[in-house]
Amino acid sequence: MDHDIPAYGLWGLVVLNSLVFILFAFSFFKPQSRRDWRTFGTFAAFIVALFVEMYGVPLTLFLLAGWLQGRYPQLDPLSHDAGHLWSTLLGLSGNPHFSLLHILSNILVFGGFLLLASAWRVLYRAQRQGQLAQSGPYARLRHPQYAAFVLIMAGFLLQWPTLLTLLMFPVLVVMYVRLARQEEQSTRDAFGAEWEAYRQRVPAFFPRLPGASGPVAR
Repeated sequence: MDHDIPAYGLWGLVVLNSLVFILFAFSFFKPQSRRDWRTFGTFAAFIVALFVEMYGVPLTLFLLAGWLQGRYPQLDPLSHDAGHLWSTLLGLSGNPHFSLLHILSNILVFGGFLLLASAWRVLYRAQRQGQLAQSGPYARLRHPQYAAFVLIMAGFLLQWPTLLTLLMFPVLVVMYVRLARQEEQSTRDAFGAEWEAYRQRVPAFFPRLPGASGPVAR
């Protein structure tokens, strides 16, 4: 490794990457209510925590440096590539940026943003017309926007796991599920029987497999 090239302390990259992903998500999610801002705020906190460790201060690598050096003596535990911990732990060789994990990570992240964008367009149109959103992603999932946030976070965890984001992830998933349930109550009050029929037909977070039948997951 070339130690003349700094691996961390790149705060400009921390700010730039955080702003890019947060503003991109904001452009599609467009929070309005207090509930929306809580959802978006926790997602933004996850993104900032991720990029602080990716380019700023690698707290996770500092804490695990002794264990990593003892188990993987050829590894520089504070190198930038060492931050791809799954590649190290799974014994993957080669440049981690071209590994299957990294490719899958990119698919989840960009797929999540694509789902977020397409869901927002449907929801925005339905809200303007005073209708229940049931087309596009909402034909497969009742809460595609929350599912999109989870996909994006899961993708980043595959690429660059940290102790803080690993701890945040299940907490945020539970929070999103609770927020989704609260939204369902207000939607039921607004649309009544139409909502009940939709709920019976469309699962909440996991789309039906092709050809699947029977009751949907609540």
